[in-house]
Amino acid sequence: FQDQAMMKTMSGGNCTLNVPAKNSYRMVVLGASRVGKSSIVSRFLNGRFEDQYTPTIEDFHRKVYNIRGDMYQLDILDTSGNHPFPAMRRLSILTGDVFILVFSLDNRESFDEVKRLQKQILEVKSCLKNKTKESADLPMVICGNKNDHSEIFRKVRSDEGENLVSSDENCAYFEVSAKKNTNVDEMFYVLFSMAKLPHEMSPALHRKISIQYGDTFQQKSFRMRRVKDMDAYGMISPFVRRPSVNSDLKYIKSKVLREGQSREREKCTIQ
Repeated sequence: FQDQAMMKTMSGGNCTLNVPAKNSYRMVVLGASRVGKSSIVSRFLNGRFEDQYTPTIEDFHRKVYNIRGDMYQLDILDTSGNHPFPAMRRLSILTGDVFILVFSLDNRESFDEVKRLQKQILEVKSCLKNKTKESADLPMVICGNKNDHSEIFRKVRSDEGENLVSSDENCAYFEVSAKKNTNVDEMFYVLFSMAKLPHEMSPALHRKISIQYGDTFQQKSFRMRRVKDMDAYGMISPFVRRPSVNSDLKYIKSKVLREGQSREREKCTIQ
């Protein structure tokens, strides 16, 4: 890490996007298997729902924004529900800035898993904060997914979910349906508000831009005929690679030792 390195650079074809390190965040999505984590991520990124279930090992996505001329980057880590490597889950928690914990309203075991994850996140981040000057805020939403199912299948009451967040102003509870797209936009709006990020990062509050406009995307005067009335744009970065485990470990070490820029991570290149 070089102290003077203040920008994250991504290249895609002829497109180069520079995002200030202080505007770069990682969102970590956790929960048991088959609760709809990837479906919520798909709604966020593409506004789509996939009926076919494919087990997730670990997926990494990136979305970049031009919001009133300022560049932001959001990395999304969609984790496995099986957690075959506890050390990797701990590392995911350590490097996360905002969290989404997902359970299925028709599955009591998945709710119990969310309670364990919430406790682990608070313990792991508390340990890190004791060694650094990080803010004490830990933005987190707990999502009860599949609220489109009949009430006769419900295994978790609403008040049980609300009790998990009642004592923390930086934690919120939502019952959502990734399939019907119910409360998903609202959930992201509240999460970004708690994280003190621009509201326009929410899926419904910015215009989706194709990678073909990447060359002009970061210009403060960015305007096109079809989007001239908008001042917030978002673009999914294709072919992005997850930063290496070694890079994440160095990032954590640098925070603990207060070396280099506190938010600097390995550069990810779009090939």
